[in-house]
Amino acid sequence: MKKILVFLVLLVSIPTFAQNFNKAKIDSLFQVLESKDKYMGSVAVSENGKIIYTNAIGKDDMASNKTTTISTKYRIGSISKMFTSALVFKAIEEKKLSLNQTIEGYFPTIQNAAKITIGNLLNHRSGIYNFTNAPEYMSYSATAKTAKEMVAIIANGKSVFEPNSTGEYSNSNYVLLSYILEEVYKKPYAALVQTKIVKLLDLKNTYFGGKISIANNECYSYSYTDKWNKETETNTSIPMGAGAMVSTPTDLTQFIDGLFTGKLISAASLEQMKTIQDKYGMGIFQVPFYDKIGYGHTGGIDGFRSAISYFPESKLSIAITSNGINYGNNDIVIAILSSYYNRKFEIPTFTTLDLKTEDLDQYLGVYASTAFPLAITVTKDDAKLMAQATGQGGFPLDAIKKDTFEFRAAGIVLEFNPTANQMTIIQGGTKNVLTKK
Repeated sequence: MKKILVFLVLLVSIPTFAQNFNKAKIDSLFQVLESKDKYMGSVAVSENGKIIYTNAIGKDDMASNKTTTISTKYRIGSISKMFTSALVFKAIEEKKLSLNQTIEGYFPTIQNAAKITIGNLLNHRSGIYNFTNAPEYMSYSATAKTAKEMVAIIANGKSVFEPNSTGEYSNSNYVLLSYILEEVYKKPYAALVQTKIVKLLDLKNTYFGGKISIANNECYSYSYTDKWNKETETNTSIPMGAGAMVSTPTDLTQFIDGLFTGKLISAASLEQMKTIQDKYGMGIFQVPFYDKIGYGHTGGIDGFRSAISYFPESKLSIAITSNGINYGNNDIVIAILSSYYNRKFEIPTFTTLDLKTEDLDQYLGVYASTAFPLAITVTKDDAKLMAQATGQGGFPLDAIKKDTFEFRAAGIVLEFNPTANQMTIIQGGTKNVLTKK
């Protein structure tokens, strides 16, 4: 349910050559990722509603060695929000809700409920605290919660800004929207998705998730250190319409095609959904690639990562789902878009330096800066350098050249200067110099 920022923003005018889509090169990329144990997941690309490419690598279950296929079903995290938003706009079209109505009648215990509107929930302008940011979240994330319990948890978080004064991503917004939908329709959220989206679009492998079932062609999720480690399962009663859906890339392309071709909501509703304010639409984000503007969402829950996008000019849909990454979805999507739009891209070689455990000692320590919000603790596990930011999980680092290490899955590069006791962290085009304590 985390907001995962994806897609490179470039400003160059380029021609469209869909007919030159280099499927063989994308196949080669996946072959390298699989051979280097960098990625487990699946992708689908469609043009004008027809699938033009699919691929899948990895394992659904490491313990039984079950191989992933294009039919493997994944938890899609916050892409669920697009489903929820579509349901809300459908309810508005059916005169059951309005964007401007406030939520105090549903949630009187939530601070500023009399000022927060349905629209504010949709575009993350409510000011309601994001409950997944709370330190105690991980202590209950695998435990079933009732609606009453979740509303109490969200209400306890208080407000972080005046409603409609700015935008800030919050999973709480879409959990609350799930309960509002259940109230106005007098049906469970899962049933609403099935009747108003899944059946309408004839989606074969999309539904509200439960306990993961390998027998039902679902997959477990994993994180990577020196091997793939199975992640715990968030109980889907917690994320609800903010992150509980299960799907496949093929179904997701069909879903976003249906959304943008008027099969789910009206063109007027879609325009409202696409309207961006402070980076956020109403359950959707802009996805820029060179001079092309697409729309979509990303998802992250446990070890699952996913992304979906639609480029209206080309009627192009791309969906990617993963259950284990040591190479970012963003890099794969950029490769696919580059191939589709006839841009050059390089297949990574994953060349790394072979260091001994004693070579790493000069980098160990805690690095911090008053200009950077987190301290970075650098440790080692035998001959593997490890890093961990304050309050976050540790991640492994690969030595790519002298004094330089990377965690490619998150696009993080660490450049060390042992003589000066400094480390530069590079991510998303920004650099911050930290000093060893």
